[in-house]
Amino acid sequence: MTTTLLLARHGQTVWHAENRYAGVSDIALTDTGRAQAEALGRWAAAHPVDAIRTSPLSRAVATADPACRALGLTPRIEPDLRECDFGVVEGRTLAEFETEDPEWAAAYRADPVAHSFPGAEDPSAAAARAIRALREIAAEHPGGRVLVVAHNTLLRLVLCTLLSIPVREYRRVLPRLRNAAISELRMNPDGSAALLSLNVPCEPDAP
Repeated sequence: MTTTLLLARHGQTVWHAENRYAGVSDIALTDTGRAQAEALGRWAAAHPVDAIRTSPLSRAVATADPACRALGLTPRIEPDLRECDFGVVEGRTLAEFETEDPEWAAAYRADPVAHSFPGAEDPSAAAARAIRALREIAAEHPGGRVLVVAHNTLLRLVLCTLLSIPVREYRRVLPRLRNAAISELRMNPDGSAALLSLNVPCEPDAP
């Protein structure tokens, strides 16, 4: 039986406005991020799921909390759903890194997988661990619906890999996932996947 995974990026964080790489840094939600989490909770109340899984980072756990309260579910933390480690650019912007190493920044823009940041996690390895986690979740809930709260870069890498899009194109093909928006993924028993919707705000007027 197929399983429906409702993938959501966490709400806005305090580094969001300046587009700083958060990665494995545990950065808190802003007031806007908490409002986005509440909107996701209202969406979950209207579109119930059987289970909720989250990244271990607090911004994902906090985003999932209103949905857990609305449905009376206890979230399960999935360590492999954590965001990629961005190495030397954690807490910095791409523009800041570019002033320090313009050559590397240019190579990253051309192919962010082959030329990931110094000290960063290999993007293909990050996608592989997350896909393994998603397949395990799907196997635990055959025919069910599971809300998965994770991260912008990780989910884009996952989607490209599962949909046979060259992973190096993830920044071009999927420029960003909106905070707390829903992407509906159908996971088949053979491990393959189909994307049913992408980046759908949980409320019509959501940014």
